[in-house]
Amino acid sequence: MSQPSLVLRGGRVLSPSTPGGFAEAVVLVGERIVAVGSNDEADALRGPMTRVVDLEGRLAIPAFGDAHVHAISAGLESLRCNLVGIRGRRECLEAVATYAAGLPVEAWVLGSGWALEVFPGGLPTATDLDSVCGGRPAFLPNRDHHSAWVNSRALELARIDSTTPDPIAGRIERDLLGNPTGALHDSAMGLISRVLPPTSPEELRHGLKVALTRLHGHGITHWQDACVGSAGDIGLPDTFDAYVTAASEGWLTARVRGALWWDRTRGTEQIELFRTRREIAPTGMFRATSIKMMVDGVCETFTAAMSRAYLGDPGQHGTHRGDLFIEPDQLKDAVRTLDADGFQVHFHAIGDRAIATTLDAIEGTGPSRWGLNRHHIAHLQFIAPDDLDRFTRIGAIANFQPLWACSDPQMNELTIPFVGEERSNWQYSIRSLWDRRARVAFGSDWPVSSPDPLQEIHVAVNRTLCANFGKPDADETTKPFRPDQRLSVADAITAFTKNVAYVNGDDDLLGTLEVGRRADVAVLSQDIFSIPPSEIGYTNVDVTVAGGVVVHGDE
Repeated sequence: MSQPSLVLRGGRVLSPSTPGGFAEAVVLVGERIVAVGSNDEADALRGPMTRVVDLEGRLAIPAFGDAHVHAISAGLESLRCNLVGIRGRRECLEAVATYAAGLPVEAWVLGSGWALEVFPGGLPTATDLDSVCGGRPAFLPNRDHHSAWVNSRALELARIDSTTPDPIAGRIERDLLGNPTGALHDSAMGLISRVLPPTSPEELRHGLKVALTRLHGHGITHWQDACVGSAGDIGLPDTFDAYVTAASEGWLTARVRGALWWDRTRGTEQIELFRTRREIAPTGMFRATSIKMMVDGVCETFTAAMSRAYLGDPGQHGTHRGDLFIEPDQLKDAVRTLDADGFQVHFHAIGDRAIATTLDAIEGTGPSRWGLNRHHIAHLQFIAPDDLDRFTRIGAIANFQPLWACSDPQMNELTIPFVGEERSNWQYSIRSLWDRRARVAFGSDWPVSSPDPLQEIHVAVNRTLCANFGKPDADETTKPFRPDQRLSVADAITAFTKNVAYVNGDDDLLGTLEVGRRADVAVLSQDIFSIPPSEIGYTNVDVTVAGGVVVHGDE
């Protein structure tokens, strides 16, 4: 054996290959794990040039993955007008005003991150934005990127007025006279994106570097980027070349599988472009071998496709139930073709009708192919009880964002009143699927929400936000949402490690600390197996190792 390059010793090392599931040390040679065992065994292997990290009793686990993240877009947006975490309308306007004041007079005000609950009915206005932008056009997607806040100048440049029809799979908010009021939903955002200044390759590379630093800081070393490609219909830039450049130049320190964007206005003719991009990035640190399909929108803007109508006036007096962004027959044909061509499909589906339609499409590939390409459905807010068993039967992977499974203002004010008690109790049924032995993987959807897996695990285990993350003494931190759907700490870690690796086809390489595996390790500031569950969210990642190299922390 070559001299170990790195030894982590003196703690608790989570490993399925040791009695009781924990060892004291892990030994690395280059990018591989060569031993997992006792401190004495590790000390006997190390040489004079071996770097040693003393765990000092801390917990070392497999590095986290993220099954659904928009890494480059998130990194880029953090460099712009960042409204994440602002909880008041006035504070949002003050932040925009401060950012805009530093721009040239002709520049666009770009950024994102505002929360729907900050504005009455979840709807900001162009008039408000006009007052703080100094005449500059503004385009600010909200934190879930299903709505955008725009001002009058932006509407003017895009020629959006009372005569502009709603696009397919999108909606323009209007006043009683039909004039746009400043909020655009889903593909209506594309009406603005066509007049936005292009994002330069340098900006995209910078965004990726920022994302790598942030994600490594949270112990994440592998992920699936949920939107790689031309997504102008929702206002996102094409990030494919940035990933290819980073991989070819050797500074992509995470393993990334890219989900190429499916343009819902086109058909299977776009698969030729997907094949070309797959050939450019077939293996290695960046692979473009998955396809992202948006089946519906989100509940808060009544664009999630439900089997029954929304309640109340915003639901158009009980007649509106949201629309499928891709018709069922078209979805079945596309999925069958993509599956036969060896592509994985990564679906966005939130409403129960969208989820059922997606399961139908996966089932339509035929029993001999179920589970073969590891198709996965992200978000899964409303799963009808009759559909729960189908995940296991057809091998569909459930890709949850667990941070959302709490009683926050978006849930209490913009969701439950418009779906009612029965459907509210269909939300985020993580435990129900786990108990059915469906494959459950976790992701963050950053920048929609925090990329911190420990905050996500806190919610998965407690079904509340941690008090250091949410509002102390509020429902979101004190009132568990559907507590019967809690996971154990061990299961939640599995969903963020081993099962993300499975989604990305890396389950023989990542997700567990065993001999022969890639040396991707996260060292936590406290042992989340031994502390009260209510304290999980107070945990940090002290050290992150990716491919045997320390990429976060310096001990």
